[in-house]
Amino acid sequence: MPIKLENVGIAVRDLEATIAFFTDLGLTVLGRDTVGGEWTDTAVGLDGNHANIAMLQTPDGNGRLELFEYIHPDAIETEPTRPNEIGMHRVAFSVDDIDEALQIAARHGCHPLRGVATYEDIYKLTYVRGPSGIIVMLAEELNKDQP
Repeated sequence: MPIKLENVGIAVRDLEATIAFFTDLGLTVLGRDTVGGEWTDTAVGLDGNHANIAMLQTPDGNGRLELFEYIHPDAIETEPTRPNEIGMHRVAFSVDDIDEALQIAARHGCHPLRGVATYEDIYKLTYVRGPSGIIVMLAEELNKDQP
């Protein structure tokens, strides 16, 4: 059976702030909607759910994020996940310039968990605590021009 990743869904506290963060990093908004009703109750498994949503896409057209801001029921605040917790871990992006990406993130009040690391002279990478506590990995490939 063929399978294809459609998107990663993330419930957020503030849809507009989260859209601003990801679009500043280079994603584009494909569409927005407000959803609710019997079909969402069935699909999501949550009675009476109603949410504002936005679908974002990476510039290469391969990656998508679906962001949800729940109107009903109220969103449940939890502690931000830690890198070693079981469950959804992070969303990762390749960037051309990690320093520029970190400047963009900082304008949104989002900063690395610890710092920028270099992995075997292949990548510079870091985990950033993004909007709504989302862990976002940013990675810059080093030596892009070498065969």
